[in-house]
This record gives sequence, structure tokens and C-alpha cells, in this order.
Amino acid sequence: MIGHLRGILLEKHPNEVIVEAQGVGYQVVIPVSTYTSLPEAGGEIRLRIHTHVREDAIALFGFLTVEEKALFEKLIGVSGIGPKLGITVLSGLAVADLVQAIRSGDVVQLTKVPGVGKKTAERMVVELRDKLDAIGAARPASAPVPAAPARSAVEDDVLSALINLGCPKPAAETAIQKARAAGAPLEFEPLFRKALALVR
Repeated sequence: MIGHLRGILLEKHPNEVIVEAQGVGYQVVIPVSTYTSLPEAGGEIRLRIHTHVREDAIALFGFLTVEEKALFEKLIGVSGIGPKLGITVLSGLAVADLVQAIRSGDVVQLTKVPGVGKKTAERMVVELRDKLDAIGAARPASAPVPAAPARSAVEDDVLSALINLGCPKPAAETAIQKARAAGAPLEFEPLFRKALALVR
């Protein structure tokens, strides 16, 4: 099993990266929180990897922090939550906010993440509430936010991320417009989280 990957970042997209290590390009699915802290293409990258094996495929899920990976692995242990939904949950809420919502039983906050219904949110609370002591005690320091590129590029990235998480394109476009109108800054992660919360 691959548990750690270090190499050169060949490509990065809001939901996945390609990392070259010893001549092999690894496709790795990532949450938005990892994407926003990545170096530019061509830089070195180190990811903590969860290898998910199915009968028909092997998928790699990558995280920059120990907390992200640990929380992802706890999430996919909950009945009804697979790796794709686990990544969506981590993309929809920051680690500290997600841990707080689970500990406090805030089902309303959890159901704001697309794909998480009331029953799934309730299972998350029941199954994980007492298993998160080592996670989210402190909000991790964020990497410096790079200067925002041209408006259309940021919004295109957010639109791509929402579509890759299963949001219909028209709904995603509307959510981005509403998020901007509501004052969301023109930076990828805050705009993405605001838009994700508005997708219905």
C-alpha cells in the first residue's frame, strides 16, 4: 500500500493532482483544503496517501496534513460514506469546523455539504463524536494565500471543482454568482466553500 508520496507536481486541479515520482505519474484525488496549499506545477510535493482498493480499481487519496488524512479515514468508516463523499465532506468544511460540527451534533451544518442527507449526518455524529479527540484541537495554520488570478480563472476553478464533486453545472454557476453577490472574496477556497453551501 502507498502511504506517502513525494515527487514533482506535474498538474494540479481543484480535485486531483498528478505527481511524478521516479518517472511514474500518480493520479491522486485531493480535497479543496489540500489544493489551496499546493505549490505551483513543477514544485516538489509531499502527500500523505490513503490507498483505496476495489475489485476493479486502485485509487489514491492525498492529504497535506495528518489531520486531514485521519479524519478522511474515520469518515469512510461510517456506514454510507465512501471515499468520494469523504473527499466532498472534507472539501465542504475545514477540518476544525467539521470536527466541531460532529462533536456538537450540528446536523444542520453537516447537511449543507452536497450528498450528505440527514441520516448520513446523524450517523457521522453517532459514530464519530467520541473518536475525534486527536483531531481538530487547533485550527492548522494556513499557507499564505497566493494573489488571486484573473476573476474568470478563479471562478472557472471553483466551477470545475463543484462539477467534479457532482454538482450540476447550471446549479454550480448560480451558486458561484450568489456567493460573489453575498460578498465571498475572489479567492478559491472561500469562494468554493460559500458556493458549495449554496448549491441546491
